[in-house]
Amino acid sequence: MNHNDFRTIIESSRKRSIAADISCDQVYSKKIINNIELQKKFAEKRNMILTAAPYMEQLINFVIDYNFFVLLTDGEGCILNVFGNEKILNEAFELKMVPGAYMDEESIGTNAMAIVLKTGSPIQLSGEDHIIKAYHRWTCSGAPIKDNHGKLIGVLNLTGYTEQVHPHTLGMVIAASNAIEEMLKVKEYHKMQNINYKHINTIFNSMPVAIITSDLEGNVKLYNNQATELFGKADSLMEVTRMNELIKNWESMIEVIVNGENVEQDISIKNFNCHLTANPIYNPVDDSIEIVYVFEEIKKSNILAYYTFDKIIGEDPNFLKIVQYAKKIADSKSTILILGESGTGKEVFAQSIHNYSSRMDAPFIAINCGAIPKEFMELELFGYEEGAYAGAKKGGSQGKFEQADGGTILFDEIGALPLDMQVKLQRVLQEGIITRIGSQKAIPVNVRVIAATNKDLKKEVESGRFRKDLYYRLNVLPLYLPPLRERKKDITLLIQYFMKLICNKLNKKEVEIPKEYLKQMMNYNWPGNIRELENIVELIVNSETIPTEYFNQENGDGDNSQEEEVLDLAYVEREQLKKVLQKNNGNITRTASDLGIRRNTLYSKMKKYNIKT
Repeated sequence: MNHNDFRTIIESSRKRSIAADISCDQVYSKKIINNIELQKKFAEKRNMILTAAPYMEQLINFVIDYNFFVLLTDGEGCILNVFGNEKILNEAFELKMVPGAYMDEESIGTNAMAIVLKTGSPIQLSGEDHIIKAYHRWTCSGAPIKDNHGKLIGVLNLTGYTEQVHPHTLGMVIAASNAIEEMLKVKEYHKMQNINYKHINTIFNSMPVAIITSDLEGNVKLYNNQATELFGKADSLMEVTRMNELIKNWESMIEVIVNGENVEQDISIKNFNCHLTANPIYNPVDDSIEIVYVFEEIKKSNILAYYTFDKIIGEDPNFLKIVQYAKKIADSKSTILILGESGTGKEVFAQSIHNYSSRMDAPFIAINCGAIPKEFMELELFGYEEGAYAGAKKGGSQGKFEQADGGTILFDEIGALPLDMQVKLQRVLQEGIITRIGSQKAIPVNVRVIAATNKDLKKEVESGRFRKDLYYRLNVLPLYLPPLRERKKDITLLIQYFMKLICNKLNKKEVEIPKEYLKQMMNYNWPGNIRELENIVELIVNSETIPTEYFNQENGDGDNSQEEEVLDLAYVEREQLKKVLQKNNGNITRTASDLGIRRNTLYSKMKKYNIKT
């Protein structure tokens, strides 16, 4: 803003002030609301007050060695909050610049806050720029606070003695007001902060998540019906009187809340995992801060797909054609059947296809048909209604199809699906509806199905172990993944990729593999494919040695040679499982995560190799 524009703005403001009967000898604002109206104002604006408070305090800390005070007003100019150094703050209070006083032109004449309210732009006024003499000792720097729609909802103003103010002071205020605007955007979805406290109980019970409120000491005040269902019977929850009985790290969390910040984290409560969001909320009744906790149970099956096509490693021309083909069919509604040996990356391709499709923001659900007991398969896929069987969860439970609605469901090891479930899966694929166990209600589902197998399904059909109609229903878009021995050019590339990935994960140095051993690895048959290669690289990283005997074995096609290879792979896998379990002190969840496998897969391998924790 140039000097002429600035003077024009000031003169226009002074004319409006004089027209509003503002005198230069005036001391107090013409409009100061009483305490009852102020409390209503606090209740209405509590979200902005709480959001702005830490930034106002930080602003004062920047100028702690000088005499400044900072004001927050609403969109009408009513002061909502004040921070500052004692000396200058006492002077301001003597002039009744207190919460409830209005700083607009009609009430107190030309000042930075009043002009910001008129123009919507930041400005700095000094000395005689103010119309009333009482403000001539000060410089005021004001900046607007706007909502998502650009509407002015408040003003942030920093005031100090004229001789101590720098032109950069306005820049600090603008930065703080911008930060407040951004935080308001982040917090906008927390509707609980914008609802009248008297109606909070009704709102609580209409929300689809568990909600609890407490004071800053952790004493529970309110909780909704979802909370009683999530944490057990009502009687057991009513025994909880303090939040530290539910949240283990409550003390450290409360420190963040007291500073006016939000907490968002995954926690474990009563043997199940929850996503917790905790927010401070202003209670105008007793001028206190309360905490709203939102708990949402994490469904292990309701995962998001991690892999994308750009994470697939390969330069082999034939393999790249397969990747391009997978991209072409990614957004089709037709079912895909991924074929390939174990360890060739079938789930990696399934996730990549999901993430390349229009369903990428919807759930990706993976089901290992060989890992779920036959008697539980129908429950897993279709869910059940309350009372469907003894011990059924109150309210029933969704199955995998409902959880995947709008997204993708992967049937891994589809060849292991029991025959009776093949019939029911065929019906779902044909009709697009499911029925929960214990219910007659048909539930439509919109799910893209991908199946994967390392078996020859045609032979399975011929032997009567797999239904012909389901095979043809699944095999609409076949996708064959070649074994690693048919991608020799990619072996070095994959070794380099896994070497960097594993070294970063384990915080270890990369191990240089001599050329003669790289050649042996290139010529090796890799019966376990990419998974075997990754395990070998992790073994090399951990041991810092090359298992030369492993690659010296003959790679013929005879049964004895294949048996030796499989035995060697089993040895490597068993030793790696033992090392990672030992590193994690037997923790199954962390070990499964480090190995990149599911918990039930880890349990199966531990049973296979007789490994005990």
